[in-house]
Amino acid sequence: MLMTDANNILKDMNDRSRDVFRAVVESYLESGDPVGSRTLTRSLSEKVSAATVRNVMQDLEFLGLLDSPHVSAGRVPTQLGLRMFVDGLLEVEDLKAQDREKIDATLGRNSGDVSGMLDRVGAALSGVTQGASLVLTPKHEAEIRHIEFVSLGHDRAMVVLVFSDGHVENRLFTPPPGQTPSSMREAANFLNALVEGRTLSDVRLDMQEEIATRRQEIDNLAHQLIESGLAAWEEDGSDQARLIVRGRANLLADNGVTEELDLIRSLFDDLERKQDIAEFLELTEEGEGVRIFIGSENKLFSLSGSSLVVSPYMNADRKVIGAVGVIGPTRLNYGRIVPIVDYTAQLVGKLLSDRS
Repeated sequence: MLMTDANNILKDMNDRSRDVFRAVVESYLESGDPVGSRTLTRSLSEKVSAATVRNVMQDLEFLGLLDSPHVSAGRVPTQLGLRMFVDGLLEVEDLKAQDREKIDATLGRNSGDVSGMLDRVGAALSGVTQGASLVLTPKHEAEIRHIEFVSLGHDRAMVVLVFSDGHVENRLFTPPPGQTPSSMREAANFLNALVEGRTLSDVRLDMQEEIATRRQEIDNLAHQLIESGLAAWEEDGSDQARLIVRGRANLLADNGVTEELDLIRSLFDDLERKQDIAEFLELTEEGEGVRIFIGSENKLFSLSGSSLVVSPYMNADRKVIGAVGVIGPTRLNYGRIVPIVDYTAQLVGKLLSDRS
């Protein structure tokens, strides 16, 4: 069922169906247990019989919004039901003062080490939410001032990158056979004319096109060297975004079923092995603010049945450079988690912008 269909269902619900649905979801998010009709009759503002509530719950189950884990058990929301609740009925809380203070205290110990600061952000998010946290650290995105290739032998070379902010990186790579100091200088001259005032990300977008159109201006060896150098930049971890995961124990402790524990372990094994984590940025680049992914809506978390609440953080130019988020079971307290993630992302972005 498409989300537009789910939204139409919500609009077409009468007040009683909406109240029953809200009560089921809120009770489930709080306890994690199936909700029965007798329990609901005590929590609904409208005084109705248990039989009436059962009929409404059956209708909601027919619509795919609720499910019954066992024949005689109460109901729990489906993934579609949770999505409809989050999009249409979720009441986001104000950020609690104690949560704000814990996050501020962690980020306040800002010693100038960005990596260390973001490590502390992950620990703070995990501690405050009692879930598992994700922090996608930014790449080094300063503009390039100068590039130089240095031969270290017949099978070893080094790229020296000088950035406009004074940052210098030296990266080793294996050059193509037949390279000479002259061809390396030629390749460096070609690149320096192309990259001045641009970031590595900017350069990678159209480097192949530039090489194709200007191939005649450089010999074959220089062309190979450029491609080899670019490959070395992409393979080297120093400019790549890094994923920080904290609070694995929190997520494992929240699941008592062996099958669920195995799925959660599989999720973390995948996170730890994952080399290309740029997709976390792609999750957030479609718009500002917090996004919520429930279960299979995010392919990485689909097997574990987890939810991800994630928000991008931006630099001074309003460009997305990283993301922070919280992983938890689908019965996360979304109303509390959303403002925590949102506040943390905005604070990290401000700190990094002020630093630059």
